[in-house]
Parts: sequence; C-alpha cells; structure tokens
Amino acid sequence: MPTLIGSVQRALRLLEAAGSHSEGAPAKQLAREAGLPLPTAYHLLRTLTHEGYLRREGGVFVLGPAAGRLADGGLQQKRRSMIVDSLAYFRDAVGAPVYFAAYREGEIELIAVSDTPDGPACEEWADFRATGHAHAIGQCLLSQLDERARKDHYDRHPVGAITPYTVADLRSLENRIAAMGRNRPVVERQEYALGTVCAAIPITAGDTIATMAISLPLHQEERLLYVVDRLRSEVGALLSTLSFSISI
Repeated sequence: MPTLIGSVQRALRLLEAAGSHSEGAPAKQLAREAGLPLPTAYHLLRTLTHEGYLRREGGVFVLGPAAGRLADGGLQQKRRSMIVDSLAYFRDAVGAPVYFAAYREGEIELIAVSDTPDGPACEEWADFRATGHAHAIGQCLLSQLDERARKDHYDRHPVGAITPYTVADLRSLENRIAAMGRNRPVVERQEYALGTVCAAIPITAGDTIATMAISLPLHQEERLLYVVDRLRSEVGALLSTLSFSISI
C-alpha cells in the first residue's frame, strides 16, 4: 500500500508539472520539476499517456483528455459543496428545510436538500420527477417553461392525484400556472405529502430553470408565507456573490 500511494503521489506531481506548461515539456524537464529520477518519470509518463492523462506531441508531454475530465470532476465537486454550504446557511436563516432543484434535460432534478433532525425534509415517497405537478418545486419549475415544453413534460409525466389535495387535472394545473404572478412564491398544501405544506421561489441560474423551496409540517402552516419571504430576501441579498451551478 505505501508503494501504491507513493506511485500515485509521484504521478500527480508529474501531472502538475505538465499542467504548468501550456506548450508541453520534455520528460527530463518534468522529471526535474517533479523531483523524480528519470527512469521513474519515464515509467509513469508512459502509464499516464496510456491512460489518456497525458499526450506526447513532438517530444513533449501535454495534458490529455482524461486530465480535463479529472479537473471537471473536481470543479463539479467544488460547486456541489458550495451549493450544500449555501443551503445550510439558508436553512439556518429561515428555520426550515431548504431544497434546490432544477429542470434539466426535460426532467425535474432535486439537486440538494438541507435539513436538521428537528426540522426534517419531506420524504420522497412518490417519484419526485414524475409528480412535479403535485409539489411546489415542480409547479415552480413547470411555470417557468413555455407551453410546448410543459406539454412535452405532461406527455411523459401525466397529471394525476396522489393525495386528496393534489390539483385535479391538467386544465386545473394550467389555469393555476397561468394565474401565477411573475417571481411570486408557489405554494402547495398537502398536494404531494399529507401533513406537509411547501413553497418555492424561482431562481435565476444563467439560462437554466431552477428553484429553491421550503417545507413545513401542517401545524406550522401559518409560518409558511413568512418563511418563504424570508428565504427570498436572503437569496436576493446573496445572489450577487453566489453562483448556483447546476452542471453537476
């Protein structure tokens, strides 16, 4: 195991050295910068080239496509961590579970949730993607689509009651969406889960359709509008410094 870890560390040093030269560098220079014996560097460079982390062009080594994917993965993880940390801040600020979701590739995707043992999030008891018409997150995302995109969504995920309070049919849902004020919170009461009330607000994330939402137990329903307004004010104050990325 120590030998394996050492090999990984040496390989990473070579990748870092290669990454510092946009036009590439020869093996001898990379070995010197990574502090490695030349035979060891040659062996690792061959392995890294074979795996696609490096390319050899005209006697020099440059980063390969696998290294780019590795960097993208690290960036994605950083963005996800930022979203999780941001949701935890909003959760504590409003005193309720906070959700972040987006409409991506024709589907509703719940990206992250932040809750506490004393304020648990709503359990996903019915497929969240297929029941967007029934919960505040889905209704908020659907309201931001054009009619054609919504029709495509309904064709794949038909409107249907999942609780006695769910919107009755497609016409009723479309009437509700048409009546929604621009940038106003979307509220649903026990339409997705009995004993739970939810509210969602649209979020600007570049060209992507996104939303943040909160949920409360039914006995705290009187807090719902206050809490979602507080969420909206907190998000508005921080959007200039936070860049919510959904490319994860």
